[in-house]
Amino acid sequence: MATVTLERRANIIALGNEKGGSGKSTAAMHLIVGLLRDGYRVGAIDLDARQATLTAYLAAREAFAVSHHVDLPLPRRAAVLRSELDSRREAEADEAARFNAALAELSTDCDIVVIDCPGADTYLSRLGHAAADTLVTPINDSFVDFAMLAKVDADKHDVIGPSIYSEMVWQARKRRFARDRGKIDWIVMRNRLGATEARNKRDVGVTLEILAKRIGFRTVKGFGERVIFRELYLQGLTLMDVKEVGGLGIQMGMSHVAARNEVRALIGAIRRAPPSLTLTPA
Repeated sequence: MATVTLERRANIIALGNEKGGSGKSTAAMHLIVGLLRDGYRVGAIDLDARQATLTAYLAAREAFAVSHHVDLPLPRRAAVLRSELDSRREAEADEAARFNAALAELSTDCDIVVIDCPGADTYLSRLGHAAADTLVTPINDSFVDFAMLAKVDADKHDVIGPSIYSEMVWQARKRRFARDRGKIDWIVMRNRLGATEARNKRDVGVTLEILAKRIGFRTVKGFGERVIFRELYLQGLTLMDVKEVGGLGIQMGMSHVAARNEVRALIGAIRRAPPSLTLTPA
């Protein structure tokens, strides 16, 4: 595994899991825009070249800003594609070089870099995980997605052992510590929460807290299942933009306010340095 050497190191937030449909790229986009609006200089790296959801989201945002003459905050961004070299060793070296270059370039003038990792165990995904200061893993609030974190007894819901993904995170933590003695703060985000308090939902919560103590992560409440997230995606917008574009037919209802608070709670849960200050002469 190649190391990342930076003259100036931004705070790095990686979003990763090994299961699609968990809202990973939506969470990444809302983090990016929320942090931009908090005054941070933000960079974005899309490692999921096959889906390129974050790349498409940012492209739609740029197009919306131009077509509607709206000043929307945008991150500096880069996409790192999978290598097409035949040799596995050469392909991994190629990917590591391009990943390191993108991360180093964004770190020169960004406070925070948000990395959207592929929803599969790839070399690029492992690079993204190992570079993180904070790893956010969104999971849908069910035992179907819980299996990504641990093996669970079907009857008693007891935790039998960690999953392959949890083992991968453990390896990323070891690589990070060996590189610079740094630690990865792992946050598991219970995403797409339903409004009803079903028994399955309670069981997932209890079992998740047991696992959190066992393998070392924090849990946060993620985003509810709301149509607004899908509607805003097509325009490249987030809930953090609604006030600014309210005159374009997007209105804030109570559900939207609640969703915006969910985004704020996630941003608040992430430990990060203060934004850079621009000093002006007296």
